[in-house]
Amino acid sequence: MRLLAIGDIHGCLTAFDTLLAEVRPGKDDVLVTLGDYVDRGPDSRGVIDRLLRLREETMLVTLLGNHDALFREVLEGNSDNLRGWLSVGGIQTLDSYGGKSDVPESHLEFLRSGCRLWYEPEGENVFFVHGSAFPNLPLAAQPEEWLLWKRIHDAQWPHESGKTMICGHTAQRSGTPLILPSAICIDTWVFGEGWLTCYDIHGGTFTQSNQNGELRQLSFDEVNGAE
Repeated sequence: MRLLAIGDIHGCLTAFDTLLAEVRPGKDDVLVTLGDYVDRGPDSRGVIDRLLRLREETMLVTLLGNHDALFREVLEGNSDNLRGWLSVGGIQTLDSYGGKSDVPESHLEFLRSGCRLWYEPEGENVFFVHGSAFPNLPLAAQPEEWLLWKRIHDAQWPHESGKTMICGHTAQRSGTPLILPSAICIDTWVFGEGWLTCYDIHGGTFTQSNQNGELRQLSFDEVNGAE
């Protein structure tokens, strides 16, 4: 069994499909996606469709990202954040659907109940969140603001559990994952000029793809030595 994590996808279906074809998560693998499936990139609809199919192929754990939460609010009729959401990639998301009224009910249900705020696999020395975690609170007591909106540098490490936090949200414009003593960020700016990253926790490797369909692989030691 492999324990895999994929960072923020942001509507970049080409990179996502390229990465999945390379990593090939199987029935016995646990694949954790860290949220922000929508906005900025060209095919948010396609990304969610792919995630729904992926449930049949592997043990998929989907976390909620702040962009996903904003999209859900808009779909549920909350217009308070509409202008702000449109300005951070919502326009591209609506374009991928053809309009708000064309979002399938299965996609809204995915955003409502198909995503977790955090994941702590039993017997592992890691936990997964989208944004960050307050160091002195257990995961079940974390404020949603921290899990969705805070960034990796907002916390002083380590977490009280002593486990390593695997997160996204804080875009690494270098295209290289950020490795800290007790936290690893794998949002590597795929919607910009960076990469989409899959981290194999047990294998210690980072497999990356981009919107041009290119691939590369980095070892944990290579990335850690570059910091």
